[in-house]
Amino acid sequence: MAQRAQRRKQAEEKHLNVIKSSTQGSRLSQLITGGSFSLDKSHFERYIIVTNKSHEIPFESLGFLVELNPIAVLDFDPESAKDGLKFHFKELSTVNDHLPARYKITEAVEDIANQLKTRITSWVFCNGGIGKEEPVDINEWLMDKGSSIRDVISFLCRKDVLPDKRFLVIFLLWSTVSEKMDPLVETFSMFYQELKGAEQILCICDNENACTSWTNLVDARCGIKITQRCIHELSFPEVNGTVLSLLSKNRRSSRFLPCGGGSKILLEKKVERDLNTLNVLCVNQCEGGNDNKIVIEENFYKGGQVSWWNFYFSEQPGSIPFIKRDMFDFIKGTVIPDLCSLGKACVLFNLMHVPGCGGTTLAMQSLWAHRDRFRCAVLRDRNADFAEVADQVVKLLMCGREGQLPRVPVLLMIDDFDDKEKVFDLQRAIDEECAKKNIQSKSAQVILLNCMMSESSEQTEQTEESVFIGNNLSKKEQELFEEKLVAIEKEHKNADTFYGFMIMKKSHKPEYVQGVARKTLKSFNMKEKHAQLFAVVLLNVYCKGSSLSISLCEEFLGCQPKPIFGTTKVEDRFGKFSTLIATCSIEGKVVFKAVKIIHSNIAKHCLEELTTTYNVNQAEITDLLLTTDKFYESTQGKGKLQEDVCQILVMRHYSVEECQFSPLIQNIASESPGLEEMVLQNASKRFDKNAVVSQLLKDFSMGVYWASRARELSKDSSYFADTSAQVVKHELKNAIANCREGPIPPSKLEILLKMAQSATDAFKETQSLAKKESSQRLRSFNTAGCLGEIQVGVLVIKVLEQTPVFASDNVRHDIMSEVLSGHATLGDVEKNDKRHNKHTQHYEILKQFESLLYNLRCRMKENFDFLDNFSVNLGSRSGMKDSREQVAQRELFRCFRQYAEVFCKTDSAALLRNKVMSSMLKLHQERQYLEMNKADSFSGILNYLSKDTKRDSLEEIARLSASVFASGQSTVKERTNFIYVNVVLSHIKPASNQILPYRKLIDHLCQVLWDQIPLRESLPLNFITVVLFWPQQPSPAGFPYDILRRHISQIRTSYYMVMKEVFNEKRPIVHFLLGKKISH
Repeated sequence: MAQRAQRRKQAEEKHLNVIKSSTQGSRLSQLITGGSFSLDKSHFERYIIVTNKSHEIPFESLGFLVELNPIAVLDFDPESAKDGLKFHFKELSTVNDHLPARYKITEAVEDIANQLKTRITSWVFCNGGIGKEEPVDINEWLMDKGSSIRDVISFLCRKDVLPDKRFLVIFLLWSTVSEKMDPLVETFSMFYQELKGAEQILCICDNENACTSWTNLVDARCGIKITQRCIHELSFPEVNGTVLSLLSKNRRSSRFLPCGGGSKILLEKKVERDLNTLNVLCVNQCEGGNDNKIVIEENFYKGGQVSWWNFYFSEQPGSIPFIKRDMFDFIKGTVIPDLCSLGKACVLFNLMHVPGCGGTTLAMQSLWAHRDRFRCAVLRDRNADFAEVADQVVKLLMCGREGQLPRVPVLLMIDDFDDKEKVFDLQRAIDEECAKKNIQSKSAQVILLNCMMSESSEQTEQTEESVFIGNNLSKKEQELFEEKLVAIEKEHKNADTFYGFMIMKKSHKPEYVQGVARKTLKSFNMKEKHAQLFAVVLLNVYCKGSSLSISLCEEFLGCQPKPIFGTTKVEDRFGKFSTLIATCSIEGKVVFKAVKIIHSNIAKHCLEELTTTYNVNQAEITDLLLTTDKFYESTQGKGKLQEDVCQILVMRHYSVEECQFSPLIQNIASESPGLEEMVLQNASKRFDKNAVVSQLLKDFSMGVYWASRARELSKDSSYFADTSAQVVKHELKNAIANCREGPIPPSKLEILLKMAQSATDAFKETQSLAKKESSQRLRSFNTAGCLGEIQVGVLVIKVLEQTPVFASDNVRHDIMSEVLSGHATLGDVEKNDKRHNKHTQHYEILKQFESLLYNLRCRMKENFDFLDNFSVNLGSRSGMKDSREQVAQRELFRCFRQYAEVFCKTDSAALLRNKVMSSMLKLHQERQYLEMNKADSFSGILNYLSKDTKRDSLEEIARLSASVFASGQSTVKERTNFIYVNVVLSHIKPASNQILPYRKLIDHLCQVLWDQIPLRESLPLNFITVVLFWPQQPSPAGFPYDILRRHISQIRTSYYMVMKEVFNEKRPIVHFLLGKKISH
């Protein structure tokens, strides 16, 4: 007996030790949230469950599954609906039953998602158990059902269905998987292939044997070890408790609806999920607190969407109350009581407001104030089926009152409707549903609060069913904003960027908004990716409620999220423009997160600033939006973007005079006459099946007459500006010369880079003034600013080459090239520098000049191309070469040689010895060779016609250009350049075997013309099209005269767009004489 007791004691101690040493609870918390350890802040937005059969499922431990609210459950238990997991899950939550065949893509993905009702859990029966679908054994499953399961998995893993890398697949193994051909093993393999790894897969079972069997089978099937992604030491009750503990108190607490007289009923999760078209506001909304108070408030004050949390925080002890507009008390004390006394089932009230004046906030504040007396909700999607909405509104009304008269009305807010007729349709649908359910009462049962933008910014006459809120604050409101600002500044360090709040406080004064736009856009560079994306988001101003999904932003910026340990906020990727960006949630056929400009007035003034100061017109921005394929690939938010783009192109604004085109097209025509036609051409290519967009292009020739832009003469001189810039440049040059021996110390480095920054800014100012002078016909274009900025770039490279961070060897030299190209950050370089501790001070100095360094190559290349285009295509009217231009050309050639040494070579021998990397570098090196030989632009290629060139070098260019063309990764520019190379080579060496036949070249040209053509490529493409399509005499039948006529017409517009600021006192250079012969 003593021995038995001792053994029992040892076993218990051993068991306790195992429990103490286990970390699987922590691991489960980390894996299921992606590293945030909180389901409220989980990296994963959605979950997919894969499960098998068991006779002993602890159904009392299913709470965590309900909380995860999976988008889909792939169930391999044929008895699941009868007495298994599905039967019990359905008691707790709403599900939709589906066969795998429903997921086969036979129509638009968003339409399939809408039909599947993906807001509700889809229960996919993967081995029979529904309808007449019979189960099969393991040996038959792969043949009979495997392909349909792959369709399910492929659909769910699409980026336009679920957010990329932000969903988790959980294999819930109720029973041991022991067969290598088990469907679950095959399903794991399919997910592994679709997700390209196991980082988004979690496996849960409740014993070690089941885990060992499973991991061995997966290893045998997929060749990977997944032990670290398996939870097996916890029982299912422990799993349930651990997962539930990851929810904050407000998520864990029950939610209640008012029943009148202070009584409440529990709003069951199943009931709430049945109301999927409504966002229900409960009596105890937000109670339990939230540790993201600062983040939520900052997003709102910046100009983001208001949330229930903002009202909740303002009611807490020590907080200043939420600002109440004057109209709030009128709505609460007069309007709503009057509506309640009406004898109709559904009554309507309109809150008309100017964009950005707080109308939506006032409407939500009204709901918040009535949440204990009304059953309040917000309509999620204005495009939802009104019959379904009406059914759910009545269910909310009758919740807990089945068979009795309702005691508390529903207050339903609807927002952003653009047509009052749709509002009346919804009201009618709710009336009909109440009649159908035989709900009769002497007072209103449903109050519709319609928050709608007004077409006029002027005060409209108030009626019994409408009020208006505008931009101007009353004296009382102004005092409340002043008081709130004091409190905000005490609590938030970055209150100076709370532009949404400040615009309201200053009653939308244009001077303030202009100042914000000018300050934020300082040194704007359209060549930078984040600047391009910001410019695209600015077009939101032309479409109410438009936005750009976070997934699309990440695709464009190339910052794909990682499936673990969270990710950088996408608004931060906008750099210094992030203060003008806010996040929002979009609910339509697919629910997704998006970004938008914080205020419509900010967007308007930013567009004006880009046009007037940075020469970025709206045609260029629209062209970027239309010709960037990444915006239209299979990514979340693609459908919404297409709708918004069509609207800004098509939707006209009617005033006293009827307009034939949308405001965007009118503004493009006003800014840059002639480009509107090219924009519409690209629009018709992008939306080739949209009849309205196509009709716009047809209407264009009949409906356009645009006034020429007024120009104000500038008194500033580019020559005086260049003189001051040259002084700073020479000071920099002399200071570098004094650093004769050894590396440059940190103190000296800071001085040199400050001088370089000053010189660069001064030469940019010179360029801006020179363009104004030329475009205003004051004098010929002064190229000194462009050349000066290039020279400063060369000097910066010289400084960096004497800096320890980049000076040690060829590898460090290549790293410098990557940094100056904007492909690597100084933070990344420092992290991988074995001597970073020794170089800390140098890194700190360099980081102060990140903008200068990261954009250096881009700016140099832009100026080289600009000057090449200027010199190759424009000559003096006299035909004589200017001696100053010849000197400048020699200096330009010297600078380009140094540029090519840094950016057109890959010197790292270790990298080149790597066979895999060597293969990847082939295309890169070909492009480098073309750039080094000025064969990466049409001007550089045309220049070979007028200079003494070795024929062999041009043949090598033709060979490499053909290789790039054939790579499958060539751009429109590279394919156009390939055609130019053939034409030029045919003039220099007609017998070359590198020249394509004329008909083949025409075929390639037609393929390029069929693609989206960026505006910046329109001039070279129009030019070469006219050259190659010029007819011989007589012309054959069917000759495409319409194509030729269009491109002849567009050459003038394209030429003016590219050369308008520089061709004053110049004449075009003739490159080809067009004759009758069919050839190159």
